[in-house]
Amino acid sequence: MPYSHLNDYPADIRERAARIRLACFDVDGTLTDGRLTYDEGGREYKSFHVQDGQGLALLRKHGIAVHFVTARGGAIAAHRAAELGASSHGDIKDKLVCVKRIAESLSLTLEQVCFMGDDLADLRILPHVGLAVAPANAHPWVRERVHWRTHARGGEGAARELCDLLLGAQGHADAILAGALG
Repeated sequence: MPYSHLNDYPADIRERAARIRLACFDVDGTLTDGRLTYDEGGREYKSFHVQDGQGLALLRKHGIAVHFVTARGGAIAAHRAAELGASSHGDIKDKLVCVKRIAESLSLTLEQVCFMGDDLADLRILPHVGLAVAPANAHPWVRERVHWRTHARGGEGAARELCDLLLGAQGHADAILAGALG
């Protein structure tokens, strides 16, 4: 059975998604729910959605580079990225400069880049990438400046929605489903 959900997306979004070779993600509020939890010793905790991780791994398997680009630093995001075979860039003050460098290192144009973000630190990059995406609960200033918004909230499957769109638009969804069904 062919991947039927692809037609749920507008044609321009499918076309943009078909060109993506690099997917960049903000972390807090996009790959997590945005809450910061600390214990009494000041150690930070974050929760990541396992389905998002599966989607990110599938992107990599199908030739789409995955990079975390976050204004906050920390070992947690770097650890999660490493666990998924992705790259992590922390303490980034200018995400546009960072993503341009990543794209150049991969010999890609910004038209081949997707960026998912949710707040002020992500605004500068959004008009420059081929596909700008926000989770459902992104700040309104971000939501009104992206090409597409997910139905899911950040940290609750939003990244997986984007991954499924990219994989479907690039013709990989049927093979993934066939492999999963055995």
